[in-house]
Amino acid sequence: VEGSGVAGRPTGSGGGLNAPRHGKTNAGTRIPRRRSFLVVVVLLAVLVWLGRDFLHESLLPIPAPAPETGWRTVERVVDGDTLLLDGDENIRLIGVDAPETRHPKRGREVCGPEATRFVRSLADKRRVRLAYDGERYDRFGRTLGYVILDDGTFLNAEIIRQGYAHAYREYPHLYMVDFLRYEREAHEKNRGCLPQRAPKMRR
Repeated sequence: VEGSGVAGRPTGSGGGLNAPRHGKTNAGTRIPRRRSFLVVVVLLAVLVWLGRDFLHESLLPIPAPAPETGWRTVERVVDGDTLLLDGDENIRLIGVDAPETRHPKRGREVCGPEATRFVRSLADKRRVRLAYDGERYDRFGRTLGYVILDDGTFLNAEIIRQGYAHAYREYPHLYMVDFLRYEREAHEKNRGCLPQRAPKMRR
């Protein structure tokens, strides 16, 4: 029959079998792609949530500042934020506010002896190097410094991070934001002496 095409199939483009077939193919591929995208998004969200602590911890500890001195030796740990180095030089750790052990007015504060013992376990008789910030000396004549141990540990930061001192708030310094974050994390994780025995203690 004229115009019927091969085996009686219509040859016109408007109502042929090809048009519906293409429509089904497009719809059939579009839906799985959308579902796959949603699955990927959900999986990424789950991985980020599960790995939040790992990612957070991977940022710690912060790098120590570049040393500005040669090697020195810690002769004695005076308390949780003061060291005596060779040459009879007292070092006041910048940004660290440890509880007192024998303050003329406050006496021995909670966690004062524990903070001293902790710093002693890290730094006593160790080789250290120093870095400085703005002011070089405090009003008592002590050298204000960042202390880097011979294994690269940033002592100032580690004392706060482990919950044996607060971040010093009165004077700004290069690591104030980091030290405040360390203090908050120590309390959130109940790490060290201060979060456990004096959680509300602040200067």
